[in-house]
Amino acid sequence: MTYENLSSINAYLVGGAVRDELLQRPVADRDWVVVGSTPEQLIDLGFTQIGNDFPCFLHPDSKEEYALARTEQKSGEGHTGFICDFHPNISLEDDLLRRDLTINAIAKRDNGDYVDPYGGIDDLNNRVLRHVSPAFVEDPLRVLRVARFAARFANLGFSVHPDTMALMSVLAQNGELDLLTPERVWKEISRALTEPKPSEFFRVLRACGALKSIMPELDCLFGVPQPEQHHPEIDTGEHVMLCLDYARQQFNDLTVTWAVLLHDLGKGVTPKEQWPSHVDHENLGEPLVREVNKRLKTPKELGEISALVAKHHLRAHQLKVMKAGTIMKLIESLDGIRRPERVGLFINACEADAQGRLGLEESPYPQRIVLENALIAAKSVEVKTLLEKGYKGKDLAEQIRQARIKAIKHSLQ
Repeated sequence: MTYENLSSINAYLVGGAVRDELLQRPVADRDWVVVGSTPEQLIDLGFTQIGNDFPCFLHPDSKEEYALARTEQKSGEGHTGFICDFHPNISLEDDLLRRDLTINAIAKRDNGDYVDPYGGIDDLNNRVLRHVSPAFVEDPLRVLRVARFAARFANLGFSVHPDTMALMSVLAQNGELDLLTPERVWKEISRALTEPKPSEFFRVLRACGALKSIMPELDCLFGVPQPEQHHPEIDTGEHVMLCLDYARQQFNDLTVTWAVLLHDLGKGVTPKEQWPSHVDHENLGEPLVREVNKRLKTPKELGEISALVAKHHLRAHQLKVMKAGTIMKLIESLDGIRRPERVGLFINACEADAQGRLGLEESPYPQRIVLENALIAAKSVEVKTLLEKGYKGKDLAEQIRQARIKAIKHSLQ
């Protein structure tokens, strides 16, 4: 790729593009840092300025992002309380110093040489997630970012350096995590749920003490026992993590992974004197799921599906022994006739719940076929035929329902 006029500016490829190239992973976006220039110089060269917080520019041909080298000074609370300085005398090393992890603080020159002042290449080789400088603690969002990178690279053997974990613990304890906006927290969680091993995101947050601030309803599940005959892993939090990774690998759907993450929240509030049993946990969990969705301002449909899974997942596991009328009630609860895609999302989450048990990950889940066939049967009922027989209003609705139950009963046979 040739870039017009680049000979007059000092630009370096930085960030994820360099990191992923060194890891021999696909490179999605390419970001550049420009040293020794001003906004006016880039605009004169045909770049288009974007963004308000600091000067960032789109290349006139490639449309890739070019940012002026900058430093950041803490000026307030939270992850937005910074003053940026982008004076032309700021060096590349100064710019790289403000980044979160050493593996993200590597630059590459046009000639292919790497600039690595903070040991990022060694950390890539040693599979370590390490902070660049003590300034790491100035931005609470970095706790979530590091946890997300841990989820992304866990399968490659990466782990968080103990010193970095210690700084994350400081951020978890000083209250700054509470200053993160719900939208920003949800953005990091939703991205983590799409990483290869999303459970690692929540494990890292829990290890540094951040999970009880971000999602206390999930944090309290760890250490809660379940009946060993049904859950060989015993610990509810561990069960949820197993379910989560299964859902990510098997279905790779954000709605499903989110619902799976929340499906057992009710087990955190069942009476301790009844443990390891969790009677009525599905009904206890539904309002908790709705509260989490409200607090994090999650998309409406994700909130609805996750609440439905929390409330009805035990019913799904009983599908093999259910009567046709009861199956019809479940389909109605899911609004499955009008919205059949909900049934698919629901049963995917329920399968992940069943498979997320130690040693039972490969067990068959025939309940899926029962529900899918029942839905097909119910939807096959011809309403037109009943209309032609003169049924109207409530009578028509009841006749349709009875016809659907009959069709489901036939599908079970």
